[in-house]
Amino acid sequence: MKVHPYLNFDGQAEEAFNFYKNVFGGEFSSKMKMSEAPDGDKLPEEDKNRLMHISLPIGKDTILMASDIVQSWGQTLHQGNGNYISLHPESREEADRIFEALSNGGEVEKPMEDQFWGDYFGSLKDKYGVFWMVNFNEEQS
Repeated sequence: MKVHPYLNFDGQAEEAFNFYKNVFGGEFSSKMKMSEAPDGDKLPEEDKNRLMHISLPIGKDTILMASDIVQSWGQTLHQGNGNYISLHPESREEADRIFEALSNGGEVEKPMEDQFWGDYFGSLKDKYGVFWMVNFNEEQS
């Protein structure tokens, strides 16, 4: 089984995923606007350009996915710290690069530091309200 993080945004999915594309590299494997869905032309104008789905491979077996909520369907977004995306880069340098890039415009909760449990670790909320943990363990890389 593979598990892929799926994020929701309130009209910022495309902007956020362009940001993540700059952080992780790669190309989108899919991208569809609400207007492309069946009956998408019947949506209010403010919903037509929202993303129905976008996906970006960020590792060998991991695809980051997202969509925008559609307010005209009664959807609302509730951001919170109940979920984190935990990343495990292959080097300390890559951990620093990713942490620095994701924290640009966001809020650092815990800066990257060596931890008592053996990992080099930090956590943050990015500028889109998504929570991330970055972990590097020399012995497990």
